[in-house]
Amino acid sequence: MREDKIGGFNERLASQAEARKALLEKFKPKPTVQAEVLETRAQRKVREVEEVRAKRAADKEAARLQAEADEAARVEALANNEEAQLEMKRQERKDRKSAAKAEARAKREAKSAQRRG
Repeated sequence: MREDKIGGFNERLASQAEARKALLEKFKPKPTVQAEVLETRAQRKVREVEEVRAKRAADKEAARLQAEADEAARVEALANNEEAQLEMKRQERKDRKSAAKAEARAKREAKSAQRRG
């Protein structure tokens, strides 16, 4: 009667064999999922480099356009500012006078050097 509750020897062997089979099933290789389009490492790297280059080129172009817009706004603001216009005229006049002064000094020194030598 005790054998009915625990199970017989053959039953224990059968359950042990099933457990061993289940354990071995874990280690069997499973079928892999293949990608539809297989991309190699080299191809992926080339693609990523192209993406980075395109992004950098777009950023560079955006920065260039922004700089052009800033420069145009600065020129527009300068043109509309009368005080800045007057200051520019004064600066031009100062530059002309200093250039004429330097030219006269060079002429005088050349004349002086000619008399000495």
